[in-house]
Amino acid sequence: MKTFEQLYHELQERVANQAEDSGTVAALDAGIHTIGKKVVEEAAEAWMAAEHETPERAAEEIAQLIYHAQVLMLACGLTLDDLYARL
Repeated sequence: MKTFEQLYHELQERVANQAEDSGTVAALDAGIHTIGKKVVEEAAEAWMAAEHETPERAAEEIAQLIYHAQVLMLACGLTLDDLYARL
């Protein structure tokens, strides 16, 4: 099991190491527009899973949405503190 904070720090490490096989690094290289489109896609999939599928499928889709939202945070140079200050 992984927390929101643990995921964010893991993604930061992937970016810092510029791992060649990292989907996170590839997403950041693709840019904010591409990442944003993925966030929108994942939000729709989370909604549809919540409305029409099992709670487990909804959890999977929401987890993917959180991942892509964190990648967007990294692309924008946002930290967890930036986010928490606005919750």
